[in-house]
Amino acid sequence: MTLLTHERYCDELIRETGLLRAVLAGADLSVTVPTCPDWNLGDLVRHVGAAHRWAEIIVRTKSLVEVPDDDVPGVPGPGNDEPAALEAWLAEGADLLAATLREAGPDAESWTWAWEQRAGFWARRMVHETVIHRADAASAAAVPFETDPEVAADTVDEWLQIVAFSAACGDPEAQELRGAGRSIHLHATDAPGVDAEWLIEFGDEGFTWRRGHEKANVALRGPLSDVLQVFYRRLPSDSERVEVLGDAGLLDFWLARASFA
Repeated sequence: MTLLTHERYCDELIRETGLLRAVLAGADLSVTVPTCPDWNLGDLVRHVGAAHRWAEIIVRTKSLVEVPDDDVPGVPGPGNDEPAALEAWLAEGADLLAATLREAGPDAESWTWAWEQRAGFWARRMVHETVIHRADAASAAAVPFETDPEVAADTVDEWLQIVAFSAACGDPEAQELRGAGRSIHLHATDAPGVDAEWLIEFGDEGFTWRRGHEKANVALRGPLSDVLQVFYRRLPSDSERVEVLGDAGLLDFWLARASFA
């Protein structure tokens, strides 16, 4: 696995936020988000904007402990769901975060909830947070979703790390992703020049993964943006936009237990 550069993550944060803002243009912010049914589109935008500001203050203050939401300036966002105000607030937060990340550099010490304690974690995490929630927004607004192939592939890699981390931290569902002799292959059909295939192998102690084209018990094939959405549980595995070959039950077993605990 090769990470994108820190500068690339900062650039993609701005680009992905701009694409999310474009989804909002003319959209009904009161519509329910099908993939996050407890939220409407306005709620989703506020969640993303708040996450950007939360990560920004952690990095900027060099905090080594979690920062409470109440200590983050601007987290509530504008007082109404007027689209122009929400768009401006969202853009401002992304700009602030990117600037802070660039100034800090990837190796600056920083609290995170995960496997590394450095600012580079937040650069990567906030790009993928924005990518996935843009997919949610696109679903709510009934518009197409696509993203840069290198970013999408890195989003898959990070999700595998998150699920493995959840299992290591004791999440009971993620810990069920074990059992030697079973494997899953992810195969993007539209990403020339990008290594966008993965083999996930179950073992007695958990699972491992690597990029590559190898046979497995089940294969999930389709455009990379759609494979990503299925793998992140944003599209059902029986969507006509992807193809499942082999043991579909094993893929569903994974999808039911892969969590962000």
